[in-house]
Amino acid sequence: MLDVSSVIFQIFWMLFILSMFIPFFKSNMLQSARDSLIRTIERKRKSRVITLIHRMESMSFFGFAMRRFIDIEDSEEILRAIKLTPEDMPIDMIIHTPGGLVLAAEQIAKALKKHKGKVTVFVPHYAMSGGTLIALAADEIVLDENAVLGPLDPQIGNFPAPSILKILERKDTNEIDDQTLILADISEKAIKQVKEFVYDLLKDKMEDSKAKEIAEKFCSGYWTHDYPLDHEKLNELGLKVSTEMPEEVYRLMELYKQSGQRRPSVQYIPLPYKSSSSERNTNS
Repeated sequence: MLDVSSVIFQIFWMLFILSMFIPFFKSNMLQSARDSLIRTIERKRKSRVITLIHRMESMSFFGFAMRRFIDIEDSEEILRAIKLTPEDMPIDMIIHTPGGLVLAAEQIAKALKKHKGKVTVFVPHYAMSGGTLIALAADEIVLDENAVLGPLDPQIGNFPAPSILKILERKDTNEIDDQTLILADISEKAIKQVKEFVYDLLKDKMEDSKAKEIAEKFCSGYWTHDYPLDHEKLNELGLKVSTEMPEEVYRLMELYKQSGQRRPSVQYIPLPYKSSSSERNTNS
C-alpha cells in the first residue's frame, strides 16, 4: 500500500519546485510578448524602436519598492542600440520616466540629435526632467492628449538651482554661510550649462531667438520642477508637438505594468465601451 504521508510530501515538493519556476516562465513570456509587439511597430513604421520605461520595481528577495530613474546603464544600452541602427533608418523612442541623471540624459539626447534618420519620441504618459531633455532632441514629439513633459531647471542636492540663486538676491553675501555660497556657484554654472545644451538641441529646428526663449523658460525656474507641460502648452511655447499616438504604443505600455506585489489602487473593466450616442444609433 502507498504511504499517504509520503505521497503528500512528494506532491508538496513538486508544487514547491514548480512555484520556483513559475516567475521565470512568466517573465520569459512577458519579454517575448514585448519583443513581438516591438517588432510589429518596427515593421509597420520601418524603424528601430527603443524603449525607456521606468516603473516602480520590488526587490524579489526583500520585497521593498525601488523606483527607477535614467542612469548610466540606460545611456550605455541606448547608445549601443543607436550604433546598431543604420544612419538613414528612423528611430522611434518610447519614453515613460520621472527623469534621472543629467549626464546620462544628455548622452542619449546628443546621440539622437546626431542620428541622420528621423527621430520620433513617443510619450504615452509622462517624460519629466531628463526625459524631457531627451524628447527635445527628437525631430518629432508625439504626446498622448493627457501626457506631459516637464521643466529642466537643474536640481542641486534636494533644491532647485534657481531657488538657491534667489538667496543671493535677497540677502547680503556676508549673511550667507560658505556652503550656501558654494551651492549658489554650482547652481549658476548648472543653469548655464543646461540652458546652452537645450539651445543646441533646438537651434536647428526654429528661429534662434525662439530657441533661446524656450531654453530660458525651461531652465531658469520659470515653473516648479514638477510642473506639467501638456501638448497645448508646448505648442504655445513654439515646440511642434503631435498627439497622433499609434495604438501599438498603448498596447506596449500594458506589458509594462507596475509590480503586482500590492493591492492595485486603480481598478476598471479593461474593455472599450460604446458611447451612448452610438448605442442609440445601433438601436434605431
